[in-house]
Amino acid sequence: MKLHLYDVILEPVITEKAAMAEEKQSKFAFKVHVQATKQQIKSCVEKLFNVHVMRVNTLNRKGKWRRVRVQAGKTAAWKKAIVTLKAGEKIDITA
Repeated sequence: MKLHLYDVILEPVITEKAAMAEEKQSKFAFKVHVQATKQQIKSCVEKLFNVHVMRVNTLNRKGKWRRVRVQAGKTAAWKKAIVTLKAGEKIDITA
């Protein structure tokens, strides 16, 4: 499936674990389109942020069952990509 450049990467994942990986290992986490491939993720990150990507790891997060008062529902499933950059390069995702 052909995805547009801005449709592949949906948003950065900002957690304590992601922040520690960013500081120590130059790894950045993103929420990506469910059908995006590693090659598409790599090319999009390189074009959008002007960096060199060394490795892309992906994982699929299943939706969780949640109950609000009486009604039960399921949160959406999503895909997470952990991108490893070349040593010394950074992405400013807070700007």
